[in-house]
Amino acid sequence: MAEVEDVLRRFAGQWTLSRRIEDARAGTTGRFEGTARLTPDGGGLRYDETGLLSLPGAAPMQASRSYLWRAIDQRIAVLFEDGRPFHEFAVTADTARATHWCDPDDYRVSYSFETWPNWQAEWQVSGPRKSYRMISSYCPAD
Repeated sequence: MAEVEDVLRRFAGQWTLSRRIEDARAGTTGRFEGTARLTPDGGGLRYDETGLLSLPGAAPMQASRSYLWRAIDQRIAVLFEDGRPFHEFAVTADTARATHWCDPDDYRVSYSFETWPNWQAEWQVSGPRKSYRMISSYCPAD
């Protein structure tokens, strides 16, 4: 367990976050610019992001989200803020993949750590009313 806990600790700190949201159904692209802070919370890390969300045809708005990151069985488990499971990924390679089914929508993420300490999470989301790709790029904040 020490190995995954060591990897989890490397994420602690503040990150500059830039996100592109490509909506295939609408044929539009949105942006999110902000920060992500991962802070120790006793059980692992708490992930909090805040920033400005800009979507076509709408006024820019402040947006935020929070998750819990935990070291579980040589994997990093990402939980919703209330503790419900979201997804898990292995930390043994420069890339990792995970899925989340939220009926009727399918969420698939690919993490890339090849250029650490810069890293990326790319989500593909599909469902009856959803079809988008969301690319989040993280780099250490100054």
